[in-house]
Amino acid sequence: MTEQTNARELFKAAYENRYTWDANFPGYSADVELKQGDEVYTGKIRINGDLSVEVTGIEDEEVKQSIYTQLRDVVTHRKRSSFEQSHGKNQFNLGEQDSTGAMEILVKGDAMGSNYKIRGTEICQVSRVMGRMAFVIDTHESLDTGEGYVSKRYDAVFRNAQTNEMTRELEFEDNYEKIGDYYVMTRQVVRSRENGQIIATEFNFANVKLLEVAAV
Repeated sequence: MTEQTNARELFKAAYENRYTWDANFPGYSADVELKQGDEVYTGKIRINGDLSVEVTGIEDEEVKQSIYTQLRDVVTHRKRSSFEQSHGKNQFNLGEQDSTGAMEILVKGDAMGSNYKIRGTEICQVSRVMGRMAFVIDTHESLDTGEGYVSKRYDAVFRNAQTNEMTRELEFEDNYEKIGDYYVMTRQVVRSRENGQIIATEFNFANVKLLEVAAV
């Protein structure tokens, strides 16, 4: 029981050390630019106080969806939910410690078959199996905001869960700036390796403004 308690406490400390937006987060608007190769698209985005996402001013439906999906991912990572809400029913056990000193946390009861590694008070690896797809996300660099950490440089490797064959590899580089009281992503570069080719997609967010909260 002690090991379970220890694993749970270690994971809880790292989970609660993630930087998230608080209940007063008003949302923000920004100009967005997406670059891929020679193609450049510009438009406007809004993340509302209820964390819904809007993308306007972009005709190309695929590009618009790509920006929408990217922002939904941002919201997922910045959305605050308590440890009990997210992991209260799960069981945690300590696994192996790797050569970098990261400790494996094995989870039972998680619907998505997740396991983690933590280093200090940061989650540095997420491993999941979802049906036929398995992926591992490794964080290599993070930003300490003083109110929790944000992953800055990380990669994701996707495999076929049945054959273990690698299907896709993505590398991410994120930049954050403090706008008012909140840290907001201002740039993301995603490098995708598929069939031996590297494709870089750049999301740039400028003119970031927090939304005014309507007086009640």
